[in-house]
Amino acid sequence: MASGGGGGVVKHILLARFKEEVTPERLDELIRGYAALVDAVPSMKAFHWGTDVSIENMHQGFTHVFESTFESTQGVKEYIEHPAHVEFANQFLPVLEKAIIIDYKPTSVN
Repeated sequence: MASGGGGGVVKHILLARFKEEVTPERLDELIRGYAALVDAVPSMKAFHWGTDVSIENMHQGFTHVFESTFESTQGVKEYIEHPAHVEFANQFLPVLEKAIIIDYKPTSVN
């Protein structure tokens, strides 16, 4: 069941599995660069990240989660096309072994 329309908050989730050769220092640098996009891209309202802490061991090698908040689906489009995001993606994508990206609109159960 898909939510329609372009308005309303959208969460942009990226699950990442990094290549083995990526050093902790490089990873820290990349995460700081990702977080800096909040100040560079007007439609990006918030950024959070974390690493897997589940005891279920169902992560399939995905170790990091990155969550960006946007005001609308149009805001996500503006982010994807923004020069600062394009420049960052050119650094970030090559170090990924695999990624899953999902955009969704948070929905409450009434």
